[in-house]
Amino acid sequence: MELKLKVNYKNVKINIDPTKRLIDFLREDLNLTGVKEGCSEGECGACTIILNEEAVTSCTILAGQVDGCEIITIEGLEQSGELDVIQKSFIENGAIQCGFCTPGMILSCKALLLKNPNPTEDEIKRAIEGNLCRCTGYNKIVKAVKDITVKEV
Repeated sequence: MELKLKVNYKNVKINIDPTKRLIDFLREDLNLTGVKEGCSEGECGACTIILNEEAVTSCTILAGQVDGCEIITIEGLEQSGELDVIQKSFIENGAIQCGFCTPGMILSCKALLLKNPNPTEDEIKRAIEGNLCRCTGYNKIVKAVKDITVKEV
């Protein structure tokens, strides 16, 4: 099928097997390797992307389902060489440990802040509850998001 969508603010038109998983399409066809594969069952959140302003796990979606959609991956947050405010806050707060879960965590937080620029601590925790970190340390991640709630996202 011919797939037309917007990925990281750029139009994409490509012929693709519609049954290919979205994570595979992003990693293999678009070379967006910031999308990580963890559990492959939508449970760990490592493959989280923003699809039409919602944080979703890309391993549970088929490429054929995103025709006409807009996707943002971790690669799409940096603009003109400048990191997104969420990325900066994660760095400043030491919220990045081994880094494997970090892209998914950041995108879950970005989706939250796009809808709610001033979330409570409970809302932040709820937004990242689908993202597992095996290094522990969720407190620094929550603090990183709380620190930017007064900044523009």
